[in-house]
Amino acid sequence: MNTLTGQPLDRVDGVLKVTGGARYAAEFDDARLAHAVLVTSTIASGRIESIDTARARAMPGVLLVMTHENALRLPNAGRPPLSPPAGRRLTLLQDDAVRYSNEPVAVVVADTLEHATDAAQAVRVHYRASEAALDFAREKGRARVPPKQQGREMDTQRGDVDAGLRAGDVHVDATYTTPMQHHNPIEPHATMARWDGPTLTLHDATQGVTGTRNAVAAVFGIAPEHVRVISPFLGGGFGCKGSSWSHVSLCAMAAKQTGRPVRLVLTRPQMFGPVGGRPLTEQRIVLAARRDGTLTAMRHDSVVTTSTFEDWTEMCGMPSRIMYAVPNQATTHRIVSLNVGTPTFMRAPGEASGSFALESAMDELAWRLGMDPVALRLANYAQVDPEDGKPWSSNALRECYRVGAQRFGWSRRTQAPRTLRDGDTLIGLGMAAATYPGNRSEASARARILPDGTAEVASGTQDIGTGTYTVMTQVAADALGFAPQNVRFSLGDSGLPGAPVSGGSQSAASVAPAVREAALQARAKLIAMAIADAGSPLHGAAADDVTVDDGWVVHRADRSRRDPAAAVIARAGGQPIEALATTKQGDEKQRYAFHSFGAVFAEVHVDAELGTIRVPRIVGVYSVGALLNAKTARSQLLGGMVWGLGTALEEGSHLDLRAGRFTNANLAEYHVPVNADIGELDVTFVDEHDPHFNPLGIRGIGEIGITGVPAAIANAVYHATGVRVRDLPITLDKVMAASA
Repeated sequence: MNTLTGQPLDRVDGVLKVTGGARYAAEFDDARLAHAVLVTSTIASGRIESIDTARARAMPGVLLVMTHENALRLPNAGRPPLSPPAGRRLTLLQDDAVRYSNEPVAVVVADTLEHATDAAQAVRVHYRASEAALDFAREKGRARVPPKQQGREMDTQRGDVDAGLRAGDVHVDATYTTPMQHHNPIEPHATMARWDGPTLTLHDATQGVTGTRNAVAAVFGIAPEHVRVISPFLGGGFGCKGSSWSHVSLCAMAAKQTGRPVRLVLTRPQMFGPVGGRPLTEQRIVLAARRDGTLTAMRHDSVVTTSTFEDWTEMCGMPSRIMYAVPNQATTHRIVSLNVGTPTFMRAPGEASGSFALESAMDELAWRLGMDPVALRLANYAQVDPEDGKPWSSNALRECYRVGAQRFGWSRRTQAPRTLRDGDTLIGLGMAAATYPGNRSEASARARILPDGTAEVASGTQDIGTGTYTVMTQVAADALGFAPQNVRFSLGDSGLPGAPVSGGSQSAASVAPAVREAALQARAKLIAMAIADAGSPLHGAAADDVTVDDGWVVHRADRSRRDPAAAVIARAGGQPIEALATTKQGDEKQRYAFHSFGAVFAEVHVDAELGTIRVPRIVGVYSVGALLNAKTARSQLLGGMVWGLGTALEEGSHLDLRAGRFTNANLAEYHVPVNADIGELDVTFVDEHDPHFNPLGIRGIGEIGITGVPAAIANAVYHATGVRVRDLPITLDKVMAASA
């Protein structure tokens, strides 16, 4: 037992992926398959006066041009009362309103993709435009208090912030801004829909097969049992595939109206708007501290954008609520409605943007105090959760600071900016803390030991590229006592036992306990079968004296008493052994606070003449509980660091304030890091086990890697140049303008 979990096992699906055997949503086929293409709006606000589809309908191969005039009428106008992540307020051709540019206004279906694409270009839409809300600077005066989101309060306060500010000797009052961003996974959104009588099958690129099933069922007003969602492989998601967006239901509507299976794949420009993104944020941080660095007060006020038709709040204040032991603290969130698509979860939503502001402000405070940034953070380390006083389930943040500083060589950092130089290159060293909550949801799994002595384990979770197939195989193999090559794990099907969305860094922490429990139950049944079998060498043994090792039922004390699982099952009639388990968190959440933490150190090189920035080195040390697979865990953190670098220096969606369209809606102009941008990435995990979060001692690691990195880079840029850039991304023009 427990010999495989944590080991750097190669990905069990690796061969399928490199040989092209892994089938993604757009690769499922059907002999009668038709192809759909979206026609999207060219204005940001208004109404459709008329839509001319005659020419498109007459073109070769066209089966349907679906508009608000002829689209299937849906219950609740296509807006069922579902909450994110799965359910969103969709726009499904139920009216003539236009809410944002790039909103779907028609769907063209044809016998080939080429025919559908040609016909889509022939659709003529005439609009009556109205004034659009697009300029954040102009609209933020209308900011309003948002409703609760996922049960969380938007505004919080503890202590007396005003008194705490007066008690401080040194203050920071600064505003930080982050831009709109879009996810851009390598695989765009794709759906194939097929109706068989009342039953709908969807091959969908989704991070949540169960949530998508429930959302689409609600859209059509049918029972969830009549919808099956299949998604065995995903080419990344980063949050945008955690919700069921309009195109999924539009594809199903087109399939119903044509009577044929229909495939719909979004183009890269259509990934900007209709399927969410990160909103623009403006965050004001106010800090007060005594001369010794002890924080006396903190305010974190966030204003973020949302759409005009759905409230979504990027909760930037979350890190400030729990990161430091400050007695007087307040966070507020306000939303500003713009004529854009509704934002959504994206790569540590709230924490990524919020930690940039908080950790930059902490660095500014350290400079004003003349104090080492690591020492400042240690001086304000939170022994318990500052929000509610609960003890941490586990927290090795101080060890992260120590190990990170040592591995990075923090001691060579100079106290003053612009004092490390190599010729024309200014060198800066910066650091920041990282955090992300420990999330866990109810999950179910099924384990079956087959007559041939192998095992099948299944759960309706997803592998979005993180290695879920692999780590669940390891967990199951350990619990069963089987070799991993004799265990097959299945996922990505809403017909399997239910599991949560692959978001919020919760999949492993939620699903692994269910997989383990189902496997342990199946193993116990196998042992019971052996010791009850007069023909088995284990007959009559006590269950506690028997284990399973490499597929053999074995007596612990006398290992010569052994029986292969296949033989045990054969003598019992040859039927598979099956166990189903559902696990969820108990009352531990009422007794402990669950968070992961980390410390990030970055080195930047800035050209003194041109302002160009390179990042040759990032060191991250993380406190995330136990690891299921050391290799996939490191890969997750490497990816998070790359996200963080992109956030700091490159990523941003540029909104045309006249037309409401994103002007860089492609991968040539929406800049993301490439190999040439990445220097040395050093990932280290402190040795930790979280016994209170789940039986395996693990917490999620998918998103903590991005938090802390943007601030560490920004702080290093200040150390290198003496220029404090508070507006992401940090580009050479901002560095040069501030230097002038």
